[in-house]
Amino acid sequence: MGWNDLGLLYVVAAVLCMVGFYKYVYFLSIGYGFAVAGIGVALLVMFPAAAGPLHLVQCLLFVVYGARLSGFLLVREIKNAAYRKTLSSVTKDEKTMPVFVKAAIWICVSALYVAQTSPVFYRLYNQAADSALPWIGCLISAFGILLEALADRQKSAQKAKNPGMVATQGLYRTVRCPNYLGEILFWTGVIIGGLDALKGAGQWLMAVIAYICIVAIMFNGAKRLEKRQEARYGSTPEYRAY
Repeated sequence: MGWNDLGLLYVVAAVLCMVGFYKYVYFLSIGYGFAVAGIGVALLVMFPAAAGPLHLVQCLLFVVYGARLSGFLLVREIKNAAYRKTLSSVTKDEKTMPVFVKAAIWICVSALYVAQTSPVFYRLYNQAADSALPWIGCLISAFGILLEALADRQKSAQKAKNPGMVATQGLYRTVRCPNYLGEILFWTGVIIGGLDALKGAGQWLMAVIAYICIVAIMFNGAKRLEKRQEARYGSTPEYRAY
């Protein structure tokens, strides 16, 4: 299973996730991006002998994905007063949350982020031969990053013009949550890229359970978002039409 190497990745993820102790939502947002990007860098350092086009692309996709996500979230929080207000309402119980609860979240999400990236780790650890499958996975992941980035950009632009309404144009005309769809596509590409590299029940369980968890988190996030939107905009004709 490569527990020693996984342990090193866990340390990287845990250290970079510690921003969640400032605001617990950061465990699942800014810290999430930091952790994935950090794991991408760590994999490049840990497996220098495997350095090749595929290895480089897979790890750089982690770095690009994580850096873009955390960068976007940081800029949005700094510049967008309306978002800060929304975030404040979501984290209103921050002060009453016990430290041990935050620590439990920290421990669990750090393990989840390592498990999510495990298909790439096991391709390197198992010294799996290059094939078309991981390249297909890279293309899907790259498309997911582009979709998520475009969705975030379009939403920010629309909210800047009309902060009193949800985004309804561009990608949002077709998909209610294109940014979450991009997230799911990114990790779908990651697991597809590891399908011919995973060995044994333990490796398969880690990769598949992590994939199921992140998809479930995205669906849950979409449902919670729509509940907040319904409560805020549900009485407006424009939202009802949308």
